[in-house]
Amino acid sequence: MINNVKVKALTRSFKEEPHLQRNLNNRHIQFIAIGGAIGTGLFMGSGKTISLAGPSIIFVYIIIGFMLFFVMRAMGELLLSNLEYKSFSDFAADLLGPWAGYFTSWTYWFCWIVTGIADIIAMTSYTQFWFHGISNWLSSLTILFFLLGLNLATVKTFGEIEFWLSIIKIVTIMLLILIGLSMILINYKSPTGNIASFSSLWNYGGWFPRGINGFFAGFQNAIFAFVGIELLGTTAAETKNPKKYLPQAINSIGMRIIMFYVFALIIIMSVTPWSFIVPDKSPFVELFVLAGLPAAASIINFVVLTSAASSANSGLFSTSRMLYSLAKNGQAPQSFALLSKQVVPFAGLFFSCFCLLGGVGLIYLIPNIITIFTMVTTISAILFMFIWSIILCSYIVYRKKRPHLHIISTYKMPYGTIMCWICLIFFIFILILLTFKQDTCNALMIAPLWFIILGLNWMFMHKHHNK
Repeated sequence: MINNVKVKALTRSFKEEPHLQRNLNNRHIQFIAIGGAIGTGLFMGSGKTISLAGPSIIFVYIIIGFMLFFVMRAMGELLLSNLEYKSFSDFAADLLGPWAGYFTSWTYWFCWIVTGIADIIAMTSYTQFWFHGISNWLSSLTILFFLLGLNLATVKTFGEIEFWLSIIKIVTIMLLILIGLSMILINYKSPTGNIASFSSLWNYGGWFPRGINGFFAGFQNAIFAFVGIELLGTTAAETKNPKKYLPQAINSIGMRIIMFYVFALIIIMSVTPWSFIVPDKSPFVELFVLAGLPAAASIINFVVLTSAASSANSGLFSTSRMLYSLAKNGQAPQSFALLSKQVVPFAGLFFSCFCLLGGVGLIYLIPNIITIFTMVTTISAILFMFIWSIILCSYIVYRKKRPHLHIISTYKMPYGTIMCWICLIFFIFILILLTFKQDTCNALMIAPLWFIILGLNWMFMHKHHNK
């Protein structure tokens, strides 16, 4: 862990220093929200989650989406209560104490480093589909330099890139829904003899064919599909008219989850009964193959590649902003607060890319990539649940300490404190479920090491500062 660097006694005023600019407009914010709500887990992990839970996975996604909607509403009210907040780490530090800002910022940075490692590994494997002769190392390096180049551009360029990457994901899912619906309407008969029909959702063992254990098992894998939904919270300092655009983006999350998760899964399991879906294959690919599209494999490979690129691109954006915030608060080297001519925290970007490169190298040295990938994504989900919990705890304290701000708020969280406690209990429930499987349990046991490292470094910083 990087030690704290003493802040110089004499510094220029904030107005004289370069600072993050509000260059993201409504179009960018809306599609960054979509990009965060549609994770790589939907394309890659849905086959496994369907095989675990059957049609009940639909209810799993609805429940998780319902809970995270309230997390986002809590975050929205907090960010708009004070426009000086640049991200959720700022209101965590203000309401819970400096330790919370420190733990939140560094953990969120680590969240995206871990997720970025998984995304880059996935992207490397996807590029091998077309470029068999290129080594994995060269592919990984090329991808890293490409992502670094995108993020070194202006924040508006980042917004444009995320806009188009999100468009690709949306168009693919909409095509899947329309093609699948057409197959259902004409009662398409698959090579295995299955007839496409909505009745396939309950004709193969009912809604809960795997029982309550299968239903619970679905939560363990589905939660990773939602990581990044809070990404809006890191764009607050660079959003034009946040009081108007942030609520619009947050309020539409519910419809996005229904459209992109629920409708897509309903169509997939109506065309191909859940018991015929192969866990290690993308059901998106299988549906396009059934539709008779010869280029289905290439098309979906491209879509999943762009989905992983979107996730990794967003991750680098958020990690650089978190390091910028840490440096401004004196909890990271001051070099991370340096901005380029494009007003981008370039030092934080380079450091994050370096960490991603080290992680990719380490994973390539471990033979069983699938096992490591599962562990990495589970650790990522655990760390993200910590971030979501910090947001909820900050809101609870905000309601106690500053009730007057809640009264005058134009964007109040529905059922406020009550829903915060319900969501916190839900996250504890997810952690308990992670102990039921060996691979997720191993990840659950490893995750606390990160918080131990942070705690020790926090104590060292304070001891060193007080000398």
